[in-house]
Amino acid sequence: MAERRFIYGFHAVIAKLRHSADDVAEIFLDRQRQDARARDLVKLAETHKVRLIQTDPARLDGMAGGNARHQGVVALVTGAQRVLKLDDVLDTLSEPPLLLVLDGVQDPHNLGACLRVADAAGVHALIAPKDRACGLNATAVKVASGAAETVPYITVTNLARTLRELQERDILTVGAAGEADTDLYVIDQRGPLAWVLGAEGAGLRRLTRETCDQLARIPMLGSVESLNVSVASGICLFEARRQRGLQG
Repeated sequence: MAERRFIYGFHAVIAKLRHSADDVAEIFLDRQRQDARARDLVKLAETHKVRLIQTDPARLDGMAGGNARHQGVVALVTGAQRVLKLDDVLDTLSEPPLLLVLDGVQDPHNLGACLRVADAAGVHALIAPKDRACGLNATAVKVASGAAETVPYITVTNLARTLRELQERDILTVGAAGEADTDLYVIDQRGPLAWVLGAEGAGLRRLTRETCDQLARIPMLGSVESLNVSVASGICLFEARRQRGLQG
């Protein structure tokens, strides 16, 4: 029997519909949602002949395991979990992208924690290289506590080239680096943005660092020199959300 699981959130469900609709068995939508986003989802489901069921929020909460960020939409899908391409996600957005790029994070516990942070901050996708990274294994998925389903995880062959592709889309790429002269709080983060973070200790690789549009530091007032990558991600991403008015 094929694996069956729930995914939730508009970005995840729409991307799944557009690129592998045959894997979507049913979609459950909060009957109270009558906004344009919900109407577009209904039309997309009709186009792909996927059954859509209007239901109550409590049922959606149960399907999503109590995750409050399901946004009123849950889909039952079959088949193994698939990674997406960057365009799969960016082409579905109706707001400035907020992305998290991880360079060289090899501990799956850190990746899972970063996914949880990304979910909480409303990040549209997490990008990581195929090599020199742990990958979305079972440990990372477990630590993510459901965020592996809500945050699209995108692997790329060449991270520097991907950063340049983001820049061609007018997405600002900011690398977190302790030696940077610029404080993260003075950067305008309201537009399209990708935060780029390296592994704890090693930091960003040289080519990644050189490819970023700019570098920024987290002010450190104590004796420690660096933070865990998931903690640093949270600081950077929630500053972006603060500047955007914390609207997901």
